Amino acid sequence: MSKNIEDKKKLTSNWFQDLQNQMISSFEALDTKKFEKKTWDRPGGGGGTMAVMKGEVFEKVGVNISVVYGKFSEEFRKKIPGTENSANFWAAGISIVAHMKNPKIAAAHFNTRFIATEKSWFGGGCDLTPALPENEETKSFHSGLENLCKKNSYDYPKWKKECDEYFYLKHRKEPRGIGGIFFDYLNEDNFENEFDFIKNLGVYFKDFVHDNAERKKDLPYTEEDMKKLMHKRSRYVEFNLLYDRGTLFGLKTDGNVEAILMSMPPKAEWN
Repeated sequence: MSKNIEDKKKLTSNWFQDLQNQMISSFEALDTKKFEKKTWDRPGGGGGTMAVMKGEVFEKVGVNISVVYGKFSEEFRKKIPGTENSANFWAAGISIVAHMKNPKIAAAHFNTRFIATEKSWFGGGCDLTPALPENEETKSFHSGLENLCKKNSYDYPKWKKECDEYFYLKHRKEPRGIGGIFFDYLNEDNFENEFDFIKNLGVYFKDFVHDNAERKKDLPYTEEDMKKLMHKRSRYVEFNLLYDRGTLFGLKTDGNVEAILMSMPPKAEWN
C-alpha cells in the first residue's frame, strides 16, 4: 500500500531524530566529553535541535536535525521543483560534520533530507575531507558506499561523479576532499526502497566514522601535519560559504544561523 505524504513526513522526521540519537551515542562512546543540545524555533514554522560536542577525539562534531515548513520567498521558489502553483514547503533533515583533533583522521560530512512541495524527494550524501589522505581510509569509505548503492539498486558511479563535481572549489581549481556520494531529487516512485537506502546510509556513516576514528585516534602526528590540517580547513570554510546548497537553503528559509554554520571548523588558517 502506497503511503500518503503525511505518512512520509512522519516516517522521515522520526528517522532523523532516531539517527541523531544513534550518532550521539556512537561518538560519545569514543570521547571523554558529552554533546550539548540546544533547541531552536523557526519564526516561519518548525525548528530543530543542535547537538555539538568539543572533545578529545572530536575537536568539534555537530549532529543537527530540523523540521521546518512555511513558504519560499519568490526569489528562491523559482529554483525548487513543485512550486509552480504554491510556495508552500516542508523539509526535514539531519546534518553531521565531524572535525577531528588528530590530523590523520579525515573530517567527515553527512546529510540527508526529505523535502515536500507539490512534489517530494530525498537528497543528501556524505564525503570525507582528509588533510593527510590515507589509502586504507579512502578505499574503505568508497567500497562501503558502492556496496550500499548496489544493495538498493542505485548508480554509485553516477553519484560518486556528482559528489566529485559538487565538492569542487572552482576558484581554487581543486577538490575539497576525496569525495563520496551526492544525490538530489531522488523520487523514483518507490518510497520504501528510497527510505530504506536513506536509513542504511545513515547507519553506514555512523559506523564508518566511529571505526575510522577508533583506529586512528592515537596515531602520532607532527607540527607539519597540523599545518596541513589548518590549510585544508580553510578550503572547507571557503566551500561551505561559497557553494554549499544546504547553507544556502538554510539561510534562504530563515533557518537557525548557528545550526547552519555548525559545519565550520573550530580553527582554520589562511597563509
